[in-house]
Parts: sequence; structure tokens; C-alpha cells
Amino acid sequence: MEIAAIGRDIVVNRVDCLDLARTLDCGQAFRWSQTEDGRWHGVVRGTALAISQEGDRITFYGTTRAVFDRIWALYFDLGRNYPQMVARLCEDPVLARAVREHRGIRILRQEPWEALCSFIISQNNNIPRIKGIIARLCEYFGERASGGGFAFPGPERLAPLEPEDLAVLRAGFRARYIIDAARKVSDGTVPLDGLDYLPIDEARARLMQITGVGIKVADCTLLYGAGRLEICPMDVWMKRVIAAFYPQGMPPCTAGLEGVAQQYLFHYARTSGVLSAG
Repeated sequence: MEIAAIGRDIVVNRVDCLDLARTLDCGQAFRWSQTEDGRWHGVVRGTALAISQEGDRITFYGTTRAVFDRIWALYFDLGRNYPQMVARLCEDPVLARAVREHRGIRILRQEPWEALCSFIISQNNNIPRIKGIIARLCEYFGERASGGGFAFPGPERLAPLEPEDLAVLRAGFRARYIIDAARKVSDGTVPLDGLDYLPIDEARARLMQITGVGIKVADCTLLYGAGRLEICPMDVWMKRVIAAFYPQGMPPCTAGLEGVAQQYLFHYARTSGVLSAG
């Protein structure tokens, strides 16, 4: 991987195992959209970005090396050896086919609070509605972001509110959960620091103190917001995938990488018809 500043942009060449479309539009993050010119636009940690890809060349528009190192290299997990991890997964024949057909999916390193709040909103919901609720949450309660758009509102911004104050979001029953999460995170009842290294059971239990947060939302928060790649969030769809491909359990080559494996398996199953069968 080679990183260069070209004018006001940062260009990264020879990027392996990162497909922007598959990564940004696979249901793990909800604030990215693509425009007709092929660029993806999103806001992360209060900073807006336009980004595009041509082969193994990725261009980060209108940013500096300092911001790239502080935000974008971490967010896209560019310091992790994904080719090595993917090679391990390919020791299993089903995963080898999944990787071949969907190569380039990465687990984004999202801000923990945004991941927690987003997956609270995702409960019993579909992706267009999730995106709409989150967009309204940011527009009505977030600060203006550097570079345009709106930042994701922090827990301290939402904690003083009541669920009815979120009516404009059209989030339904989830409004009560969002407010409870904001209050417990902002007052320290549920600290988000340490989720990246706590024992899994302890980290889950901490998050599940929040009203409406069960094991699925807790696991999504840990995988997507704390980089816990050993976590495989299970919903009805992933249970169907595991039953179809691995009724005896995930293969040994996925140990410690279950979260990455499940992303590949889900999209492979969806395109192969497994998720539409039965």
C-alpha cells in the first residue's frame, strides 16, 4: 500500500481486500451514499468525506495526511493485514467461494456510540428506513460537520431529551431506547471505553444494561464499533446461513475472524439463493 498527497487529496495505491461499494453498502454502516460520478459521500467523527475507487487505487478527496491518519486510515482499518486474514478464511471451500465472489468486504471501525445507536435503530427495521431515521437524527440534533453535512449527535446531546422529543425521527418504539442509551452512556453507567479489550461476556453485559439492547445489538456494537472481529452477530438470516453451510459450527479457520467470515457468508448466501429458500 502506497499513500501520497496529490494536491488537496490523499491517494492510496495498491490497496488489497477493500471494495468500497461492498464495504460501504453491505448494511454495517448507514451514512454513506453514492452519487452519479461514482463517489461515495459520508460523515465520520464530525468530518465529511468524498471517496472513490478505481481498481486498487482509492482517492480521499479534500483531506490532509493528518486527517487521513487520524480518521480514515483507522475507519477503513488500513493497518490490518486483510490479505492474510482472507487467505486463512479461504482454507474452507465455502468461504473460498464467498471470498472469490465478494472479495473486498471489510469491517469498518466505527465510533462506538454511533454503532450502538445505529443498531438500536436497526431493530425490526429495513435499511432504507434505518438510513432515513439516522439522517434525520443527525440533521435535527447533530452539529454541522467539517466539510458539509451533519455530525452524529453525541450521547450528551440526546441525554436531556425525552422520547417524545424524537418524534420528528419517526423511530417509533426505538426512541425510548435511544434516550436510555444516551443517558446511560453520558452518565457513565455504560462506559464505551474498553469495549475493544474487555472479555466478551463482560462487554456484552455492559451494553445490555441499556433498555432494548439484546445480544444481537450488543454484538453488532462490539463488531462494528469496537473492532471485535471474533464476534459473529446472529439474527434469523445468519442462523439460516450457518444451518445451511455449517450445521456442526463454523470451521476452525474462522477462529478469531468470525465477524469477517459472517459478512462474506451472508452476501454469498444471499446471491446463491440460500436466504430466499424455504
